[in-house]
Amino acid sequence: MVEAQSVWKVYQTGTLKVEALRGLDLKVRKGEMVAVMGPSGCGKTTLLNCLSGLDDITKGKVAIEGVDLATMSDDQKSGFRARRMGFIFQAYNLLPVLSAQENVELPLLLAGVSEAEAHKEGLSALKMVGLEEWRLHKPMELSGGQQQRVTIARALVNKPAIVWGDEPTGNLDSENSAEVVKLLRSLNRDYGLTFVIVTHDPQIAQETDRIVSMRNGQIEKETTTGTKS
Repeated sequence: MVEAQSVWKVYQTGTLKVEALRGLDLKVRKGEMVAVMGPSGCGKTTLLNCLSGLDDITKGKVAIEGVDLATMSDDQKSGFRARRMGFIFQAYNLLPVLSAQENVELPLLLAGVSEAEAHKEGLSALKMVGLEEWRLHKPMELSGGQQQRVTIARALVNKPAIVWGDEPTGNLDSENSAEVVKLLRSLNRDYGLTFVIVTHDPQIAQETDRIVSMRNGQIEKETTTGTKS
């Protein structure tokens, strides 16, 4: 599904050079749920951005579904992300003037999908996260946990091969965090969705199949949790 080989990411500003990723190797299997953990500044979000093609690597190789991202133009990578990837961020990034369903449908409409098809897929995605009864509500009428469920539905609406999460429970209290963790795990188990989640939240990490621990731009260790039944 995802394979990173000897990946380096170096940022240079003037004479200052920062090695954010240092010869990193990682594989993620189809249907696997992986947590990426580590101290602030260790390269977790940089790794997610490089694996998903949001940022270019300095050297090495990143392949998704057997396709080397380096062989794609920026437009091709954007199209690939739109078709094959979903993203869940700490910030909900929901448009306040749109209903929950309209927010979920928006990526499909921007990709040229018909309104009828977008409506059908948007409703299906909201059902997957248990929010179909709240589909007409605006974001301000929803709790933080419900808003994050809408963002999860939006990430699923294009039926992605892989979903990337960057601190998806970062803005939630412990109760809502637990509900989101439970939802992500059930989506993984019930639909075989592949997740790679950057997190500081041990509650999420312990629900995944594998924890990848990073330090100083490298993978320090990988731990299999054995939680999948």
